Amino acid sequence: MEGNGHSTLQGAERELRESSDTIEGEHAVPLKDLFGTIWKRLWVVLLVAGVLTGAAVGFSLAQTPMYESSIEILVGQKENAPESYNLQGDVLGLQQITQTMVRAVGSRPVAETVIERQGLQITTQEFLENRLSVEPVAETQFIEVRYKDPDPRRAQRTADAVGEVFSEQVSKVSPSANAVTATVWEPAALPGEPVSPNPVRNGLLALALGLMLGVVLAFLLEFLDDRWHSPEEMERVSGVPTFGLIPEFKAYKAEK
Repeated sequence: MEGNGHSTLQGAERELRESSDTIEGEHAVPLKDLFGTIWKRLWVVLLVAGVLTGAAVGFSLAQTPMYESSIEILVGQKENAPESYNLQGDVLGLQQITQTMVRAVGSRPVAETVIERQGLQITTQEFLENRLSVEPVAETQFIEVRYKDPDPRRAQRTADAVGEVFSEQVSKVSPSANAVTATVWEPAALPGEPVSPNPVRNGLLALALGLMLGVVLAFLLEFLDDRWHSPEEMERVSGVPTFGLIPEFKAYKAEK
């Protein structure tokens, strides 16, 4: 009895293992079939990639070119500052003040004064959110200010104006801040090329995205296509060998 039970158990394990191998074999997809699907529907991949690339490049060329000019502001302290506010030699203290100054450069009072002086036909919100960019230079007392404009010369003049207005307002805010200075260390240069749009970069990104979407669409169309295109495919799907083929023919009507 024990021998028969042991044989029965081994037979069940063998059948289960063979069944598992069969299932895995049925669901395994040869690598050549994957490339074959892409090659068969290559027109779909190229069409999607071409449409997205053309749309991205066309949209980029339709946008107004924007030029960017930048300045660097150095945050420091006067030599005759009161002793209670003296930060000479305290690099960390000056760097902490620089972080506060960054917020002040991108503030509404500075923007409104610059807009008025330069006669800019934009709102304060547009100036601060879309045109002006202010960042501290890491581990230094410098602040980098960048301004974008469709006119390169206006971008240069406005960037310089931001530094000038900010330096004036820093010296007026309060007695405790009179010791702090903000000096334009590097004035703005005239930009030679626009920073945006970038048709080449946008086109390459769209091309990569289009190729990926095209491949996905190609496999989706292949999955939805339930037709058999060759005897080999029919044998693989049905598991039945092919014994013969019936050629396609057209019936012609007899002339009266």
